[in-house]
Amino acid sequence: MIETPEVKPEERRRKPEWLRVKLPTGEGYRHVRSLVDQYKLHTICESGNCPNMGECWGAGTATFMILGNVCTRSCGFCAVKTGMPTELDWDEPRRVAEAIKLMKVKHAVLTSVNRDEMKDGGASIWAATVKAVREISVGTTMETLIPDFKGNVESVEKIIEVAPEVVSHNMETIKRLYKHVRPQAKYERSLNVIKLLKDGGMRTKSGIMVGLGEQKEEVLQVMDDLLVSGCDVMTIGQYLQPTKNHLEVKEWIHPELFKFYNEEGMKKGFKIVESGPLVRSSYHAEKHLK
Repeated sequence: MIETPEVKPEERRRKPEWLRVKLPTGEGYRHVRSLVDQYKLHTICESGNCPNMGECWGAGTATFMILGNVCTRSCGFCAVKTGMPTELDWDEPRRVAEAIKLMKVKHAVLTSVNRDEMKDGGASIWAATVKAVREISVGTTMETLIPDFKGNVESVEKIIEVAPEVVSHNMETIKRLYKHVRPQAKYERSLNVIKLLKDGGMRTKSGIMVGLGEQKEEVLQVMDDLLVSGCDVMTIGQYLQPTKNHLEVKEWIHPELFKFYNEEGMKKGFKIVESGPLVRSSYHAEKHLK
């Protein structure tokens, strides 16, 4: 049995060796940096303080975040700014598509903030972006990491209609912690979004963070719930506290426990399980196409 004792407050600031990453450098990183600035784009790599930004940007890839840089929700784990968005940029799909073409991206990952003030939650911009990428960067495949659209079936159907190669919606955490970690989301609603996508013929994907105080059995229950809903691919990574105002890390999960989750998930029936300390939703996303 693998034990992961709770991290003492004075130890939470000290990341274990397996979580240390290199600073972003190199020609590939600078190229992506220049394109993001030139086209006035947002990336979850920056807005979400992703630890893999140096590696991914250095390899010429990035996860583009559409619908602006202000989220209408206030999840306790997320570094993206929260508030009421002031505008809707209908030229954004074109700029994202052109940047993807210039980067020569073979498989693009797109995500977004929540836009709960919009009737369709931003699904119309989502559909326009997928269409623009197909028209401008011919041959590029896509993964779309979508919000729950407050459970709006018509909004989910707009994503199904444009048929990205992979559609992801993250559970983020176990059921017991939902109100604490995702106060404006609902566990069953997110599961239903995944079911709607699978029923619509999509290749489905979801992910959670660990280290927020969940128990091993609760992680295994999320796996079961996702499989019943039709999820094909699952990612599991270590939660990292972005600022002192966000939820604290309760424990550093040992790589051996991540290995256990990987093995159990594959036994249960997922097509792919990515499980590791630095795994994030879009990490090595191109592997999830097949």
